[in-house]
Order: sequence, then C-alpha cells, then structure tokens
Amino acid sequence: MYGTVKVWDTRQKDTPVANMEPAEGENKRDCWAVAFGNAYNQEERVVCAGYDNGDIKLFDLRNMSLRWETNIRNGVCSLEFDRKDIIMNKLVATSLEGKFHVYDLRTQHPTKGFASVTEKALKSTIWQVRHLPQNRDIFMTTGGAGSLHLWKYEYPAQRTKKDSDGVDMGVAGTVSLLQNVTLSTQPISSIDWSPDKKGLCVSTAFDQTVRVLIVTKLNKL
Repeated sequence: MYGTVKVWDTRQKDTPVANMEPAEGENKRDCWAVAFGNAYNQEERVVCAGYDNGDIKLFDLRNMSLRWETNIRNGVCSLEFDRKDIIMNKLVATSLEGKFHVYDLRTQHPTKGFASVTEKALKSTIWQVRHLPQNRDIFMTTGGAGSLHLWKYEYPAQRTKKDSDGVDMGVAGTVSLLQNVTLSTQPISSIDWSPDKKGLCVSTAFDQTVRVLIVTKLNKL
C-alpha cells in the first residue's frame, strides 16, 4: 500500500510487528527512505520516514504514535540519525534538488518542532548520507553529478534557548564543507563507512562501478 511503513522482525514470518499507514482520507505518498533511531534501551525506538512530496514523519514505536512531522518541499532521498543507539541527537535528510537538512533532535518545541540548518550542497540529487561511525559530527553525502562531499556539523554555544513564553526550543548549529571529489560522470547511489577502519568506505555508482576509498586526516578534525 502506498505511504505505508512496516517494521519486520526476521524471527516472525508473514506479519509486520508495526504498520504505520496514512489515516483514512489522507494523501498516500510514496515512501522513499526510512531510518531507525533512539534505540538507547530495550523499550525506546523511533522510525523516521521520508516521502516523495518532501514529508518527513517521526514515528514512536513504543506507543505507536506520530511524534513529529515536517515538509522539506522536495522528495526525501535519504535519512540517517547520527547514531541509532543513543538518545536522539541529530538527523540528516537529503533531497532531490541538492539540499540537505540537519535537525537537532535533543529539544522538541511544542509548535516549532526541532531546530534545523539547511545547506544547498549541489545542483543535483543527494542520493545518500552516511555518518562516520567514529565521529558522529562528520558525514558524507553522495551526489547525482558523481561527487562525494564530506561535511562537519558544529554545535552552537548553547543548544537550547527560551521562547517568548519561556518554553525551551532548540538552536541549530552550522555545517561546513571539509572536502569534495568527483568520481564519476554518473550519480553516486550509495556509500558506507567501515566500522573498524576509520576513513575506509565503499561506494556504488550508476556507472556500474564499486569503489573502495580512504579518507585521510580524519583524526585532525
């Protein structure tokens, strides 16, 4: 069914353990990206889903509710929490038209949601984002023009402030480009980091090539 997000337990056949679908009368959009997060104990889990119309929805699996939603106005190609096994910290969402958004998930305002920073990285689709396992503030994006971009997120001096009513709200940090390289004339469709060797990564592209890469000097960041 269009717009449905299902969570499966590989030990349980045929039936999903969670099924999140649009309410009756809601538009059913294609879901393009999903990510697990907030798994800091045995009970807490969230799933974030991104859709073709730019919707981002954060589902709380513990009480099966929609915790937060927003819209970035372009199809969501990739989502990733900076780490999935800690209390929610940051989420990166990439889109069709070259922008990505970094959300600070530590403070959720009742009406304004999460603070975020937006970066116009490319003129083409950002297919995927992956955080460096050894440093969650470093992440790589893959581009439709065959490029890789390495970014660093810098936290603000204070991550929260009070609004006019005295309610806590988040403060977004900044993003800086560390390095970029063009590897192909075709889109880089995916990338993944080695959890063991810092800087070692592998990418795939529409030119049917798998590339093994090493990013150096990460210890100096």
